[in-house]
Amino acid sequence: MKKKLGLMFIVLLFALVGCSKGDGTYPLTGLKSEDDANNRTLGVMVNNHPDARPQTGLSDADIVFEILSEGNVTRFLALFQSNIPEVAGPVRSAREYYFELAKGYDALYVYHGSAKKVEKLLQKSGVDSINGAFHDDDKVLFKREDFRVAPHNSYVFLDAVYDQAEKEDFKIENKQKPLTFLDDGDKVEGESAEKISINYSNSLVEFAYDATNETYLRYNDNEQTVELADQTPIEVENVFIVKMDHEVIDSEGRRAIDIEAGGEGYLIQQGKVQTVEWENSDGRIVPVKDNKEIGFVKGQTWINVVPTTYELNNEITITNE
Repeated sequence: MKKKLGLMFIVLLFALVGCSKGDGTYPLTGLKSEDDANNRTLGVMVNNHPDARPQTGLSDADIVFEILSEGNVTRFLALFQSNIPEVAGPVRSAREYYFELAKGYDALYVYHGSAKKVEKLLQKSGVDSINGAFHDDDKVLFKREDFRVAPHNSYVFLDAVYDQAEKEDFKIENKQKPLTFLDDGDKVEGESAEKISINYSNSLVEFAYDATNETYLRYNDNEQTVELADQTPIEVENVFIVKMDHEVIDSEGRRAIDIEAGGEGYLIQQGKVQTVEWENSDGRIVPVKDNKEIGFVKGQTWINVVPTTYELNNEITITNE
């Protein structure tokens, strides 16, 4: 009898262990994980100059912020947590609003170079960061590829970022509170939104809805956004357009952007668009409606930051075609 009870206890123990496996949730996608999902988020500055396309690694990013850097060119802050690709890039220089956004997600900020003023602000900010300028083409952390020219050819090995972080006594694990997500099977409200166009002055960004996969495919200047290595398309479950105050602060066209104040936004999911507000909630940019945070569809998100002067049906067009 004792032997039988002991065997039953062992079976129960294994059952409990089995049930606990997979209970983790990736905080930035809402998808289930087979582990604790507590690896630290990596926030990588990714180049979007025409000479830097197609990029590498964006299809694995949980969230991508697209924001004007200088002139009419946008730059990406790609947040990686649920999937860590081997390589990401091309990596570009820091801007204050990008590293402040990275801080909100407690991300380890990865960039390649910066203006002296920006570097001083970054060092004072308390943001844990790794600067490719100190590891330029070391073939361990960063590599310069010969099929492109500088500054469009610096790529980072993301597994090595965690190794470097440990050397610099940065934490490589954390437990983030998940963003708010819709439950499986929930249908979103809103008007039809089959195609979204955002005119960043002379650069056109478009998202086209794929009803089969319930995702949006991205295009830039009439070229589909894909992975450099294998042409994997970039597709996301959520497109979140947020209006923020922009101010040009120097002759190079660099900007200061208010990421704190909140304001108007459009949340686009499952072929529908909702007019919402955005808020900075403990550093994270979230959609709000009727004073209540509303959910993302589980999966990947692209957040396009545009100036508050942008208007629907002018710089932003949403159609059902």
